[in-house]
Amino acid sequence: MPQPPAPRRTTGRPARISRAEIIRTALRIVTEEGVNRLTMRRLATEIGSTPMALYHHVRDKEELLVLLLDDYAARALRRPAVPPADPRERVIAAATAIHEVLSACPWTVDVLTADDLLSTSALWHVEQIVDGLTECGLSLDDAVHGYRTIWYYTAGEIVVRATAARRRATDDRPTYRDRVFTDLDPTELPRLAEASSRWGPLTAENTYATGLKALLNGLLTTPG
Repeated sequence: MPQPPAPRRTTGRPARISRAEIIRTALRIVTEEGVNRLTMRRLATEIGSTPMALYHHVRDKEELLVLLLDDYAARALRRPAVPPADPRERVIAAATAIHEVLSACPWTVDVLTADDLLSTSALWHVEQIVDGLTECGLSLDDAVHGYRTIWYYTAGEIVVRATAARRRATDDRPTYRDRVFTDLDPTELPRLAEASSRWGPLTAENTYATGLKALLNGLLTTPG
């Protein structure tokens, strides 16, 4: 018995897409492959639409990344029911919360290190840091500078660790650092030579909390 002909594919407008579908697909791409692999053309292909259709929902890739940041921060970055009363502890708690959330999803730092992109959902935590620093005695200007210093420390720590982890995942050979540290001259570099066998394990330790407290102590030390 002859089979009926397959239905012809009609031309016209692509299937209607939603902003939620755009964010969901874009999130999968950046999570699995990184921010650099996300393009409007690639995203349109994944959704089964056209780049022009995407522009009805998002202006460009930059706006799309901000939407991804806001979506992630709104879900992951929670406000405590009762923030610490001590301003120093409030700074530490807010910075630690940001660090924990971003460490769990390193692609967000790749976006935030652009410096002019930010998530409005994270601004409450930024407010806690700036307000805590001012209550500890800094001027508002110095508190903003202090927040930036804490942010650079936080983002840098995550970027370095995430990059190292990706490299180790794809290459199990000894690193260039390991090879160099094996042959250090103890007469020229005595401290490094002494620590060379422990350098890898020591630098792999999570010392973010200790470093944050030391950084905060330095920020709040009155000059002179």
